[in-house]
Amino acid sequence: MPTIIRESGMDSPAELNRRPFGWEVQIHSSVWSPPTDVFETDDAYFVKVEIAGMREEDFLVSVEKDFLVVSGDRPDIHPAARRAYYQMEIRNGHFVVAVALPGAVDIEHAEASYEDGFLLITLPKAATNHIPVQEGR
Repeated sequence: MPTIIRESGMDSPAELNRRPFGWEVQIHSSVWSPPTDVFETDDAYFVKVEIAGMREEDFLVSVEKDFLVVSGDRPDIHPAARRAYYQMEIRNGHFVVAVALPGAVDIEHAEASYEDGFLLITLPKAATNHIPVQEGR
């Protein structure tokens, strides 16, 4: 459940009149999202996820309604070692990326490949069922 934190540190009632209360929601979760790019060409949409240290079989890629969902677990490379970090920016553990699909896709011909730390998902655009209306003669 999200924790709601109200900004504090007001010194006096006069200070209350000068500054509005601020509210902030913090969600503490072990689930994280790796950097992701979404782009398109004339024929397909592409989702590129930067996630080094994985194997192809470690990913679960699915389409749920209008969203592409990529999830998996990136293992800690030294799980048993006790260590003191001076800087820690490389995440591990469970991750999820959810991307809203910009248009209809042909799931039957979708492809995913993993190379050099990048998962690339190719989603061909679905043929439209649109029938153009022409002006009468």
